[in-house]
Amino acid sequence: MPYRNTTAKDVVKEGTAAPAPRAGAVPERAVGPSARPRDPFFDNAKYLAIVLVAIGHSWEPLRSGSRSVTALYTLVYAVHMPAFIVISGYFSRSFRATPPQIRRLLTGIVVPYVVFETAYTLFTRWTDHQPDRAVSLLDPLYLTWFLAALFVWRLTTPVWNHVRHPLPLALAVAMLATLSPSIGNDLDLQRVLQFLPYFVLGLSLKPEHFQLVRRPEVRQLAVPVFVCALAVAYWSVPRFDYSWLFHNASAEQLGAPDWEGPLMTLALFACSTLLVACFLAWVPRRRTWFTALGAGTLYGYLLHGFVAQGAKSWGWYGPSWVQGPLGEITVTVVAAAVVTALCAPPVRRAFRFAMEPEMRWAFCRDATELARAS
Repeated sequence: MPYRNTTAKDVVKEGTAAPAPRAGAVPERAVGPSARPRDPFFDNAKYLAIVLVAIGHSWEPLRSGSRSVTALYTLVYAVHMPAFIVISGYFSRSFRATPPQIRRLLTGIVVPYVVFETAYTLFTRWTDHQPDRAVSLLDPLYLTWFLAALFVWRLTTPVWNHVRHPLPLALAVAMLATLSPSIGNDLDLQRVLQFLPYFVLGLSLKPEHFQLVRRPEVRQLAVPVFVCALAVAYWSVPRFDYSWLFHNASAEQLGAPDWEGPLMTLALFACSTLLVACFLAWVPRRRTWFTALGAGTLYGYLLHGFVAQGAKSWGWYGPSWVQGPLGEITVTVVAAAVVTALCAPPVRRAFRFAMEPEMRWAFCRDATELARAS
């Protein structure tokens, strides 16, 4: 069966993955937009992951007043971005840096990165009363780090596809990054390197691996695993610095001895990989009411940040009842509803100019297109 070249924005849009080609094989070209049907499983997984992202951001102002919220926050942060990045890697397996793929890499990642890095900077000037804050395309602001990281990971995909043991090598890179406080903020390189193993893990997966986690017995085992993980998260609240889960600082910057960085990298990778497998085991395999929203998770991801940032600046967390159980439940429901609305087709149509621009005028026509036109 022919497969399609996946692109940068397909990380949050694709619904099924192309089978990995044999070494030396020439991929067939997809014929027409319906050459390969979307797998609802992946659309469901992406939607549920982006809901967890939004909920996690909505809980940030509530952490200091509630041990339970902090425990849930820790558990969510151990799952949502690793899950998103593993799926990203899985859909990147066919990337060969062909001219069409490079064009879509630029229009699907670089253009949204520039647009939203600028937009978030201007928004922050207003909400945080920082009129002199400069737009810096080298220092990702808030959510845009993921686009910068995805750009780097996608460009390095051919390297990981050709080395013999990519995952151990990626883990070694991530471990060494925790020993390097001098890496700096350019393109949020600490996150790029420390989250790299999850992307490479996705590159290494095959369809049969996802079939394994979708088995009924795995789904049943996922329940006690998550219960135990939540209990451990609750116990660890006064004992563990959840900043490790952000993967954006070295051991020294987190006030830990150097040896702790590599060990924490391995431990968190093992825990997050297990939790991602359990998360995927719970994802519905059939079409649901939210399946179609899985194609718009990039929109929900980038746009919900304005609401999350604005809510803190506009005093929405100020009333005392918001810090209680009723407020925590309300915040959770509102966050899920907002990101769901932002993944909907009307929003995607309205913002497609910024996230999926055609920009054919900016690119040369490659030999295949010229031959097709002749």
